[in-house]
Amino acid sequence: MLLWSLLVIFAPLSEEADFLTLKAPSVVFEGDSIDLMCQKKKDWWNIQTVVYYKDGKQLQFPDKVSSVSIPCASLSDSGQYSCSATVKTFFRSKSESSRSVGIEVLELFPRPVLTVSSYWPTEGSPVTLTCETRPSPQRSNVQLRFCFFRDSKALGSGWSSSPELRVPAMWTEDSGSYWCQAETATLRVRKQSLQSQIHVQRVPVSNVSLEIWAPRGPVIEGGNLVLLCSVAKGTGNITFSWHREATRTSVGRKTQRSLSAELEVPAVQEGDAGRYYCRADNGHDPIQSQLLSIRVRSPVSHPVLTLRELGPQAMVGDVVELHCEAQRGSPPILYQFYHENVILGNISAPSGGGASFNLSLTAEHSGNYSCEADNGLGAHRSEVVPLNVTVPASHPILTVKTPRALAVVGDMVELCCEAQRGSPPILYRYYHEDVILGTNSAPSGGGASFNLCLTAEHSGNYACEADNNLGAQRSKAVMLSITVPVSRPVLALNPAGPQAVVGDLLELHCEVQRGSPPILYWFYHEDIILGNTSAPSGGGASFNLSLTTEHSGNYSCGADNGLGVQRSYMVTLNFTGLSTSKVIHITVGVIGCLLSVPGLAATAYLVSYFRTQRKSGGPPATGTPSPKEHQGPSWSGPFSTDPYKPPHSEPPAMMELQPVYSNVNPGDDNLVYSQIWSSQQTSGNPARSPRTHRKDEEPAVIYSELKKAQPEDTAGQAYEDPAENYENLPCAPSALDR
Repeated sequence: MLLWSLLVIFAPLSEEADFLTLKAPSVVFEGDSIDLMCQKKKDWWNIQTVVYYKDGKQLQFPDKVSSVSIPCASLSDSGQYSCSATVKTFFRSKSESSRSVGIEVLELFPRPVLTVSSYWPTEGSPVTLTCETRPSPQRSNVQLRFCFFRDSKALGSGWSSSPELRVPAMWTEDSGSYWCQAETATLRVRKQSLQSQIHVQRVPVSNVSLEIWAPRGPVIEGGNLVLLCSVAKGTGNITFSWHREATRTSVGRKTQRSLSAELEVPAVQEGDAGRYYCRADNGHDPIQSQLLSIRVRSPVSHPVLTLRELGPQAMVGDVVELHCEAQRGSPPILYQFYHENVILGNISAPSGGGASFNLSLTAEHSGNYSCEADNGLGAHRSEVVPLNVTVPASHPILTVKTPRALAVVGDMVELCCEAQRGSPPILYRYYHEDVILGTNSAPSGGGASFNLCLTAEHSGNYACEADNNLGAQRSKAVMLSITVPVSRPVLALNPAGPQAVVGDLLELHCEVQRGSPPILYWFYHEDIILGNTSAPSGGGASFNLSLTTEHSGNYSCGADNGLGVQRSYMVTLNFTGLSTSKVIHITVGVIGCLLSVPGLAATAYLVSYFRTQRKSGGPPATGTPSPKEHQGPSWSGPFSTDPYKPPHSEPPAMMELQPVYSNVNPGDDNLVYSQIWSSQQTSGNPARSPRTHRKDEEPAVIYSELKKAQPEDTAGQAYEDPAENYENLPCAPSALDR
């Protein structure tokens, strides 16, 4: 802070008369320091003591100090100052005094004055206090700070640079003496105002009211109840009290400086319902509010769902009653009924209690049921109750799954039976032409399967049956046609007569014992295709051949129904032209099964057949395909092979029949019988021969009547008796058999 320059006025001293002089400022401001210095004109070092005076009164300073200072000048420091000293000379000591110097201390700022916006404020109204003063114009740059007091107690935050203090609200207890102080920030010059009295006026309470303030909405049991008591007017501390009409007792009390107060009742119960009022008092007559009715609502508890069935078990068509009831809860209550979380319906209970819902059962009503209760204070769901509706099994559907388009013997087929409706467990039965094949169970419902390995006998109608102890249901019949591969065919030769000559008609008959129609037969001579014939309805087929000299050799046939060609065993046919004895030697070797006893009998039959054809004079068949005319088959199945290259079938070991002839019944000149038997000569492995001779078996014997030579037949032509009869005759074994 800048100080004004001081004017130091020294008293004029006569060099002869003034032995001491006092140096001091003539004018200073409050808070400044005053420096005093006492000096002698000469021989200063002979001074022994120095004394300073103000207005003739000695100041208390050390007596041997030539200069002193008053650090902080005040208005009371104004006056006349002088000094005296004791001087020692060569001869003696003497006392000398200076002339008086006048010093004036100027006021830095005037004493503050406290002003109040209202000396009679109403409780709750604001009041502004002002501490008025300003620095001297010569020291206008001096900074001041202020502090306000009430009854020796500082107000607000203490010292502040602002000369004003605003009190937001004055209350009765704020009445009293107020004053302020002002001081410099650095020079520590402090001044205090005079005290002022403030009297705060109180307003009586009026218009007391009671209401439910929070939370808004109904009062819920278990929640918090907040009662708000308020007044329209009233100042100072107001005492609020809450009362219940039924007991006339206070349930709460609060004193606070506000126009309203709250009373919180935690975890309110139904017993807290009733009528309430409140009172307000601020020192005048207490005021009471009107009565307020409080209703406490109770949320619903978790309801209980009960299924009331008709009968020991729920059946389709039964009516079941769903009863839902909450044990606690303020009415009205709305009940909703659910099946697998889908609403079935709702019923209201205006007076509380439970409610029921009737349901006519169908097959789709099996599942979980629940109900929900809601009275506007929160919905609660019951526990889940399962209901199993027993559904009779519907007519099942049978599906036959085959590994290919056509069912073939040896395939594994799957019979799938499934009822679209029906309560589990379901027992499935499988039938073939009403004969049960087996059973299978579906414990969880759905379908079941049965595997069947096909044989030829498995063609026919299939059905299945579903049974869940509520009546068995049969499926529709499913037709299964099983394709049977052809077996190895058997080739039979039917010659035109017992004496086969060139031009005779030979019938080749080929037939399989098993095989699904249609069947295509192929006929071969020395592995050369003669032709083919179809059997659309199964059975065998024949092929006629007009014999030529080239037709001796091996014959066979093949059968094919689309599942693979099967080749017969070969049949050997050897014949020669006419001899001089007019006897044609025919040897038929049958491979495999034809070497048995029935085979030899068939041989005799063939000879007889050819003989009969010749005697009957039947013409040879016309249109019979020759090996050159047949270029190949006209039909083949999915499993057929190249008809020009039929599958090779290795025949068993050839058994050559050696005919031996002897006359029988020589007593008859007109009849000649020939006994024919065979001796086995096996070529190859004997084990592969279709027949071996055993000791306990008699050799096969065939008797055949041969034509008799006539004496007049000079040309060697055979004579044939049209009335001849042929007969097989038994004969005892000869030595050749052994």
